Amino acid sequence: MIFFMNVIGAPAPTRTYNIDDELIMRIGADDQEAFNTLYENINQPLYAYILSLTQDVQNAEDILQETYLKIRSAAHLYKAMGKPMAWIFTIARNLSMMQHRSAKRTAEEEIDHLEHDPRFSMQFDRDDHIFLKEILSQLNEKERSIILLHTVSGYKHREIARDLNMPLSTVLSNYSRGMNKLRMMVEYQKASSK
Repeated sequence: MIFFMNVIGAPAPTRTYNIDDELIMRIGADDQEAFNTLYENINQPLYAYILSLTQDVQNAEDILQETYLKIRSAAHLYKAMGKPMAWIFTIARNLSMMQHRSAKRTAEEEIDHLEHDPRFSMQFDRDDHIFLKEILSQLNEKERSIILLHTVSGYKHREIARDLNMPLSTVLSNYSRGMNKLRMMVEYQKASSK
């Protein structure tokens, strides 16, 4: 819960990177240095975006790696449109959706083993992990993506609008609505733990 209180009150981190079409084209030409540059510059926002989709740390890490593999294998097919992050987010979203569909098939089996799931002890204690899942479930997909990209990765709202192909007003309203939900959940949790 400490994590959420810090995120709600913390200023967005600053970031310095610029991903452009040329970088993707260089990756398509098998330029390892270009791929390393891409990785160093987008790893945090890409992970935050995937986590907003999966709501699960382990799945997000797996999909993050798959996304990098897909970028590397498909970069030669990239058409310069001036929105390389939108292309990358689309890859990540498609992989997340594929993983979600396959996970849905086995969800009933996993419910029985949920309390013994090792994912609950990886990053947070059990209570924090349960709270994380609960708080993320209160947000819709847009809200989760926008909030994590802004607060964790330092994206500006205009950049989120551009990279997710949304109007700025939609980004701002979803961010505001999502943050209000987070504040209410944290306040409720604080009040109930007294």
